[in-house]
Amino acid sequence: MTPFPLTIVTPDGVQFEGEAEQLIVRALSGDLGVMAGHENLVCPLGMGPASVLTCGTRRVAACIGGILSVLDGRVRLVPTTFEWAEKIDLARAESAEKRAREMLQLAKNDQEKRLAEARLKRALVRQSAARSVKNI
Repeated sequence: MTPFPLTIVTPDGVQFEGEAEQLIVRALSGDLGVMAGHENLVCPLGMGPASVLTCGTRRVAACIGGILSVLDGRVRLVPTTFEWAEKIDLARAESAEKRAREMLQLAKNDQEKRLAEARLKRALVRQSAARSVKNI
């Protein structure tokens, strides 16, 4: 596969900078794959897994929010949070899921319910990414 320049940068700093053969992320409208020669685009990101194929090796991450930009062959992923699967503490993510489910049960209004649902989804995305390391 032909590589393309990819930069992944979060508020915490650069998470990846180099050549990649493929990027798959969760956009608001569904999963989106990018390869060399992709048309220019800017799109908002949802919550979901992200995978980067580089030098024939696939790495998975939990990617939450942000934007994806493809401009003249250069790809820039700017998520709100981005955690490589091998760095996710699975026990902590499972604990976060339990707390989010409890919050959801105790929610007193729509705002509290939406916040609990977002926390639950983030915990589940993190768990899924962490568990995927075993399946690659």
